[in-house]
Amino acid sequence: MSVLIKFNIKFTDRQTQARTGCLDTDNGLVLTPAFMPVGTAGSVKAVHAKDLFEDTSALIILGNTYHLYLRPGLEVLKKAGGLHRFSSWNGAILTDSGGYQVYSLALRRKLTPEGVVFQSHIDGSRHLFTPERVIDIQRIIGADILMAFDECTPYPCSYDYASKSLQLTHSWLDRCLKRFNETQPEYHYDQSLFPIVQGSVYEDLRLQSAEYIASKNAPGNAIGGLSVGEPAEIMYQLTEKVCQILPSDKPRYLMGVGTPANILESIALGIDLFDCVLPTRNGRNGQLFTLEGIINIKNEKWKNDFSQIDQEGTSFVDHLYSRAYLRHLFVTGEILGPMVASLHNLRFYHWLMEESRKHIMKGDFGEWKNLMIPRLSQRL
Repeated sequence: MSVLIKFNIKFTDRQTQARTGCLDTDNGLVLTPAFMPVGTAGSVKAVHAKDLFEDTSALIILGNTYHLYLRPGLEVLKKAGGLHRFSSWNGAILTDSGGYQVYSLALRRKLTPEGVVFQSHIDGSRHLFTPERVIDIQRIIGADILMAFDECTPYPCSYDYASKSLQLTHSWLDRCLKRFNETQPEYHYDQSLFPIVQGSVYEDLRLQSAEYIASKNAPGNAIGGLSVGEPAEIMYQLTEKVCQILPSDKPRYLMGVGTPANILESIALGIDLFDCVLPTRNGRNGQLFTLEGIINIKNEKWKNDFSQIDQEGTSFVDHLYSRAYLRHLFVTGEILGPMVASLHNLRFYHWLMEESRKHIMKGDFGEWKNLMIPRLSQRL
């Protein structure tokens, strides 16, 4: 399999497996560790693309194959010249293959060795997703990084189910690789395909999957199925084991993770890329991440607090709006409230990435992480 994106590790931490580097795509450089805001349907909810790029320092976002296939549809995306042009996003894009929907839409799909038949959550129509079709769809969407089609197993699930699911995921990967290698990008830039390690919470299956994925020599690798309700300690344990097998010179992507504490702990284990709906979804519901801890801005205690949102000033909106005013926006149902909160949280997450890179370069990331996690996790 040809390597189309380049990944260069710049510094490694003295105390942990954390590293900082640069992922080079045709649509821009991505400094790692990096957090990818989730733009499922081609938009990070409540955030303008301009604000996302300029005010959160985001260099890569995530889109979803299943949702974009349904709306706006492949015909529109192809006429537009791909998702970058359609959404006016000038950075890199990664697309989730739809494997997560195999898990999240379990009641609306039929799983077979050939692929998955989804019943649309929009109009009830049926759509067959095969590994080959998923590659074709992602070619048309035009993401810089394509994900292989997999089954994200639920938690909990039996060992027997996880083992059979893993074999299905591996067989689908081989079909994805074949289709990817016999097709070309739709547009004027290269694309790369990342396989996904699965295996539920069973260590032997995870190690088996990591060995199989590593053997494919892909330009990057992902770890899936570890943000579906299992205890955090199990996630860390399995991530550490898998990272010992996945090539150290390729980027590692932990899918769907997570809280600031989850991210810092996973960076220490050698993870380079993250995505999660948490900063925007929680922001729309009034939860703010700050350097002092977690704030529920709807609480009465903020009614007369005219200080900036984050006392440490990690967000560009801090000098514009007070906690009291932001609470007022939520209480009165003003749409500006979720917009400000979402942008604040994304800026906080990207500040966390920036600081992580700085401390990795200094070589004291492990010590800094251990100081920050209790502070960021407390509720104010």
